[in-house]
Amino acid sequence: MDEISTLCARVGETKLRAMVTAFYRRVREDDLIGTMYPPDDWAGAEKRLADFIVYRFGGPQTYIEERGHPRLRGRHMPFSIGEAERDRWLMLMGEAMQEVELPEDAAPVIAEFFTQVADMMRNRPG
Repeated sequence: MDEISTLCARVGETKLRAMVTAFYRRVREDDLIGTMYPPDDWAGAEKRLADFIVYRFGGPQTYIEERGHPRLRGRHMPFSIGEAERDRWLMLMGEAMQEVELPEDAAPVIAEFFTQVADMMRNRPG
């Protein structure tokens, strides 16, 4: 079993979901990436990200059961994502990770995962 698939057990689903809540609280106020989110679906967006993270980190399969394969790049293609958007997403998630005080042994693994995924979401130069 790889390190990522044991994160939910090590960190706890409650803390992972709290991290996503802290992230979305920041995104709602963000002038760069906040505008990418549908204003009438904040709760849905938060649930989808939380379910995805919990699933990807070895927790319950709710995301897969409700949404199927993640297809992250395809789902994000309608949004213009460059380096600035990637970096802002990572900054806000990093702040959320600090706020919920992830365990020291898990935080770098989660941060590396987020960095790889956020970079993969880029669909335009710059």
